[in-house]
Amino acid sequence: MKSKIYNQKGVEAGTIDLPESVFGLPWNADLVHQVVTSIQGNMRNAWAHTKNRGDVSGGGKKPWQQKGTGRARHGSTRSPIWVGGGVTHGPRKDKDYSRKINKKMKAKALYTIMSRKFRDGELIFVENLNIPMPKTKDAKAVLSSLSIKKSAYIALSGKDANVKKSFNNFNNMMVDDVRNLNPLDVLNYKYLLIVNPVESVKFIESKMAKK
Repeated sequence: MKSKIYNQKGVEAGTIDLPESVFGLPWNADLVHQVVTSIQGNMRNAWAHTKNRGDVSGGGKKPWQQKGTGRARHGSTRSPIWVGGGVTHGPRKDKDYSRKINKKMKAKALYTIMSRKFRDGELIFVENLNIPMPKTKDAKAVLSSLSIKKSAYIALSGKDANVKKSFNNFNNMMVDDVRNLNPLDVLNYKYLLIVNPVESVKFIESKMAKK
């Protein structure tokens, strides 16, 4: 598999051979859904919290005697059917939403999403991003040259403070190191830009080999 490499002015600067195991996979919706929902669960903080009948105060005494009053029998005012009683099956902040994700599953899901973006023309390889000073104007020029009008994830091969700061003013752009690529972030953005593709692709491919 081959793909074009562009410079930051949108001019073709060469080609790259892509591994089939990373960019040639068929779409697997079940795998992607399982991994993405697991990542979201691991990020989730449980804030909502209701009291059950064991948490509310009062209700130690039986409201009235069991028989002879003509009213329905009740054992405690903590019952969920009483105003001020406990809540049945309400949200609890002690609930754990986290799930274990196997590293190879996560890598396979990432490859699956990248393969889909490659087929859909939403994966762009950029030779290098050189922005001497942090300027939004320069970042906008790069996006315009590469014909990117929607959200994009820019994966750098290494840290570059000037590039990150230049894209900070765009609320639909994310700039991060290629080592931090994960299925959820890649799926949330329309385009994926991989900078310094020769080095970056080697690192991405190595994700499956890591134990």
